Formats: sequence, structure tokens, C-alpha cells
Amino acid sequence: MKRFLIIGLGRFGRRLAQALTEAGEEVIAADIREDLVERVRDEVALAVHLDATDPELLKSQDLAGLDAAIVSIGEDFEANVLATTTLKSMGVPRVISRASSEIQRRILSRVGADEVIFPEEERAVRLASHLVNPNILEHLVLSEGHSLVQIRAPAAWHDKTLGEIDLRRKHEVNLVAIKRPIEGKGTQEGKDAPEQLLDLPMAETTIRAGDILVLVGSTDSLTNLPS
Repeated sequence: MKRFLIIGLGRFGRRLAQALTEAGEEVIAADIREDLVERVRDEVALAVHLDATDPELLKSQDLAGLDAAIVSIGEDFEANVLATTTLKSMGVPRVISRASSEIQRRILSRVGADEVIFPEEERAVRLASHLVNPNILEHLVLSEGHSLVQIRAPAAWHDKTLGEIDLRRKHEVNLVAIKRPIEGKGTQEGKDAPEQLLDLPMAETTIRAGDILVLVGSTDSLTNLPS
């Protein structure tokens, strides 16, 4: 189980908190507005009413062992900057901050944000998937509860056949295709490495390091694949 702090519980922050919790992760949710904290109290591991721009208040919380903090204060950019700076000074290994413009993105990057995102609700679900499993490269919601993802082949699957991995029975997902780098073809400047598409993988097909797997299934099953 991973541990995440989400500061700012507007639509984006709350949706991200819900998605991470649904994926089985521990979420600490915080906001300066008590009404927003109360809305998520029963949806997360811990909901905290605090002013995240106050370093002493932030440092007083039990934030040991965080995998990442997401700063999603939508209406007060100065508060976003202050919270981001404080979290980095506290040694949080990964701080992801919300921006609403390219200028804001640049500022947040300069004050220490490890990643800057823009507030889209679907993006919240994609970010949750990526936080739970960093191997997930792309996440497309197909319908309620079902998705298509592109995922780096987990190391545990390298040099195993699809029959040995048994995706459908063991992981409840289906393999649509494999994107595989073409051996002996180097990457040209400014271009992705050339790849071949194996769109009819068979049980005897062997997964290799560097393969990108295109999978479909329930969102829960996809986010719980090995990382």
C-alpha cells in the first residue's frame, strides 16, 4: 500500500482521492475549507482541516512515509506555491502540483515541483493509475469502470510466455497487442525508437524487456497489475 497526501479538495482533488482510495491506497486529504474536508471524511483514510500555507501546521501532521504529495489548490496560486515549497523542504520524495497556465507551470517547476499537472477530471483518474503503477504509460477510460491502458511489461513477466503469465485468469485483463522495439534500430534525434506491432499475440508469445502491452479490462484490475 502506498501513502499519498492530497492538499486541495475541489472537484479534481476529491476525484483523485476517491480514485486512489478505490485502488487500495492510503490517502490523507487536506483543505483549508472545513466543509470540503467533511465531504471526503468517509472516503479516505484521514481527512484534515488545515492551512497548508502554514509550514508549522503542515509539519505538525504525520506525513512520514509519503510516496507523493499532490497540491491541488485551485483558486489560490500563491497557496499552491507555498505548499509545494514547504513539502519539498520537508523531504517529501515526490511533489505534484496543479497549474492552470503555462506561466504557473514554470513557476511551480522552479520552486521544486517534481511534476506539474493541469486540472482535468479524467486526468485525475489517469494520475491515480500512474501513481499506483508507474508502468502505466497511457490510460483511456472506455466506460464506467473499464479502461484501456498501455503499460511497460513488468520485470516479473520478462522472458515468460503469455501462457505462463495467464493474464485473463490470474489478472482478469485481456491483451490486445504488443508494441515491441525493432532490434538493431537506433533512436533518431527527435523521433521515437521504431517499433513493430504484434496485434495477434499467441499463448507461446514471449514477453521481452522493453515491450509495451496494450491491455483492456476493469479499471481496478488494470491498476493492480505488477509494477
